[in-house]
Amino acid sequence: MFTISKETMAVFSAAKTETFVERMLVHIRKCFPVEYESLGETATTDTIRYGIASASRYGIQGERDVCKYIDLMLVFGRDFDRNVPWASRILTDRTMNPDIKVFLLYEHALKPHQS
Repeated sequence: MFTISKETMAVFSAAKTETFVERMLVHIRKCFPVEYESLGETATTDTIRYGIASASRYGIQGERDVCKYIDLMLVFGRDFDRNVPWASRILTDRTMNPDIKVFLLYEHALKPHQS
């Protein structure tokens, strides 16, 4: 039987994260050009890494959901999870699974009036 060491898994995980960061840079450059130009590549990369860590605190780990979380950060601010009341309520609700949280965040964000 073949087992993969924790160190090897960490390398694979880091490589996967780097690939995701690169794809997110392309996504942000395309979908949020003003924000990308304002931040620049280095700060945008830092924002992506911050978003990955922030989403993880709420159990959000799937690439698609993390992408959506970072999109929301770009629209509502880096700390929207703490500074936007409706987002904070959704994210801190321990009865919801992370997929539902992301769905509700996006649903609420698309409403013309937030409360």
